[in-house]
Amino acid sequence: MSVAQSTASPGGSPVAIDAAWETVIGLEVHVQLRTRTKMFCRCENRFGAEPNELVCPVCLGYPGTLPVTNQHAVDLAIRLALALGCEVRRRSIFARKNYFYPDLPKGYQISQYDQPLAEGGAVPLPSGRKVRLHRIHLEEDAGKLLHEVPGGGPLPGRSLVDFNRCGVPLVEIVTEPEIRSPEDAQAYLQTLHQVLLYTGASDGNMEEGSLRCDANLSLRPTGYRTLGTKTEVKNLNSFRHVAKALEYERERQLHILTAGGRVEQETRSFEPASGATRSLRSKEEAHDYRYFPEPDLAALVLTEQRVDRQAELLPELPWVKSARFREAYGLRAEEAALLAGSVPLATYYERAVAAYPAGARSIANWVMTEILRELKRRNVQLQDPGSEDPGRAGEVIPPERLAAIVALVDSGDLSATAAKDVLAEAWDTTETPDEIVDRLGLRQVRDDDQLEVWVDAAIAANTKAVTQYGGGRKQALGYLVGQVMKASRGSAEPRAAQEILRRKLTGSAPSP
Repeated sequence: MSVAQSTASPGGSPVAIDAAWETVIGLEVHVQLRTRTKMFCRCENRFGAEPNELVCPVCLGYPGTLPVTNQHAVDLAIRLALALGCEVRRRSIFARKNYFYPDLPKGYQISQYDQPLAEGGAVPLPSGRKVRLHRIHLEEDAGKLLHEVPGGGPLPGRSLVDFNRCGVPLVEIVTEPEIRSPEDAQAYLQTLHQVLLYTGASDGNMEEGSLRCDANLSLRPTGYRTLGTKTEVKNLNSFRHVAKALEYERERQLHILTAGGRVEQETRSFEPASGATRSLRSKEEAHDYRYFPEPDLAALVLTEQRVDRQAELLPELPWVKSARFREAYGLRAEEAALLAGSVPLATYYERAVAAYPAGARSIANWVMTEILRELKRRNVQLQDPGSEDPGRAGEVIPPERLAAIVALVDSGDLSATAAKDVLAEAWDTTETPDEIVDRLGLRQVRDDDQLEVWVDAAIAANTKAVTQYGGGRKQALGYLVGQVMKASRGSAEPRAAQEILRRKLTGSAPSP
């Protein structure tokens, strides 16, 4: 056998990874929908409330209560499915998924089984590969167990249950088992996260549990069509954790298989502190849940007009926007992907370009470096710039003012270094960039007579560099330009100063 690489087993001993082994990953992503109320009752859908504050007899499963479907949740799920290229079923069925767990007061979860809301579709990755989707279905969330209550309180070492999350509307997005690496799994989740924000279907906040991932991984010999025995890692709540958990699980299974053992089908959890997964329970099969149609809910029937309405509300999707940025503005793939990564950032960039179309590339650099850096320093979130008040100091600098600064740099009126000072001033005042430049005395001098005075002084004071340039050492010209800038206290326009220096040192005629 040919060995592709070596890695360390979870126990620390080296394991030879045979090139014939293939990793197969499938992801199940649970997304909380951005609704005002819960899926089947009128309780508020809000994170951060006091435990068990947002509950009612319906979401607590009291006998005799009846669920009523949240129509806005259905519309958001339709919109998301269309964005991902799925085929939306005109008729789907809710079912009861029966299991006992302390955070599930009804003893079952209302979900969808054999007739889901949507099927098919795909998510394109930045690498050019696609991850096909198997299905998208609607369901309700369960509650949340609180283990080892912080501070001890009256019940140290006990677990409590917060039912606020019970009944929050979810969609579950299931991929086909065709992701081949933890890196692609992470890229898939990041792209899906962008789609959630673009469509407004969810806030995608992983820290608050709005986006959670169950990752399935198995190994099989390369070329085999039959899948190996899979393990599922539950409730991963960060992109990095998904990649780390899958890396560990891949190595753990390789260690078992290359030692002649057998992988057990089970559910595991991920421990971020150690970077390891640990066994929770044997993996349930569909028949363990005893699915049957929800008797208290009629079939979900969608009209063509309703689906078409959600199609009309679809925005330009991130991968489409990224491709347009590359073509229209000449950006590199990674630049376009970063700027198209969120709606506010993409909108900000395009408003700046609209104010100074010739500076599309320069503006991209400024947005990706100075604007993002300043936002982080100020701890400010970039919102849709259409809602910003351009006259308010201390907020995000309006994109049109950034465009004016970039235009001054491109024209030679302002150095790139001085432009950063102007940006800081423009962020916190209502002055125009031109007014700031004049007030601070930062406008670069391009008057030939004044430049020649500084050039002549630099030549006279640096005969060694002049001799080196005459001997063919071209780097000496840069040194002399630096001396001109020093003499002018940074106000000389470098390109004009360089042209005058070259002309004087070579005795050539000025450029036309």
